[in-house]
Amino acid sequence: MRIVSGIQPTGNLHLGNYLGAIRNWVRMQDEVAQAGGQSLYFLADLHALSQPHVPAELTANTREMAAAVIACGIDPEKSILFNQAQVPAHAELQWLLNGTARLGWLNRMTQFKDKAGKNRDSVSAALYTYPVLQAADVLLYQATHVPVGEDQKQHLELARDIAQKFNNDFGDGEEIFTLPEPIIPQGAARIMSLRDGNAKMSKSDASDMSRINLSDDADTIMAKIRKAKTDPEPLPHDAEGLEGRAEAANLVGIYAAMAGESIAHVLARFAGQGFGAFKPALGELLVARLAPISARFNALRHDHATLDSILGQGAEKARRLAAPTLDRAYRALGLLR
Repeated sequence: MRIVSGIQPTGNLHLGNYLGAIRNWVRMQDEVAQAGGQSLYFLADLHALSQPHVPAELTANTREMAAAVIACGIDPEKSILFNQAQVPAHAELQWLLNGTARLGWLNRMTQFKDKAGKNRDSVSAALYTYPVLQAADVLLYQATHVPVGEDQKQHLELARDIAQKFNNDFGDGEEIFTLPEPIIPQGAARIMSLRDGNAKMSKSDASDMSRINLSDDADTIMAKIRKAKTDPEPLPHDAEGLEGRAEAANLVGIYAAMAGESIAHVLARFAGQGFGAFKPALGELLVARLAPISARFNALRHDHATLDSILGQGAEKARRLAAPTLDRAYRALGLLR
């Protein structure tokens, strides 16, 4: 079993990133290691080029994201952690796969439509073709499984289509690429903004009060939870009572995810109470669970030498794993190297 997953280095990792992805990376890392498999986690800095960016910020964000995932529990001794740019095989394989990917397939990618908006002619070609780079990211390492959320299932299906067509067209009876299977992480939480229960928690939100950053101290966390948007009604006795109450449902969901409990269990404890009682309990839980992560993150984020060393060692391992697949793809296409 070989798991491959990546995250864009946008900087400022927040609670939504942790509960939605990183915590599951840590769990899978340990499970896969115990089973004798491998886990590769990468910072998708090449993908960042698909959108306007400031070079110095990308460098800083890549290091900061590395510090954050390590603080959350990704262990470079158990997993291979690296950034894409140090493994040129990602970009090489994307170009080789561009000959197999079809415009019709890319035209169906809903995320491009969402990100490009109405002014599609002005966006970069990279934004249009980045699903092919995503395919290269996982096919390069013969990934057997890829953890995906609902918004990425379509891209993994594209990767499988590309792999299957490449194998059929150029494999000559040999399976050049493994067709990866999706893993829908159990317990992955969809965390919404503290200011709007209908919008995802996001770094891009102009208000810092909309999110819990992993770098926030205890006082900041308590203040943000205290000021989080709610409604005047008490908490209900069951989950059905949260319907139509987006902000209430979000705070209860955060509590359940952090405590490792069901929504029903949380409501059984707090039913009938107002947010004047629930918010302090939620804030204290967040402070207790996030304090070790925040302390490790803040200690590591400015240690550039250590971070660069970890990413460099991970990239060296990744390059060795990638080389045989890239060589087979070149040979299958009739290219001399």
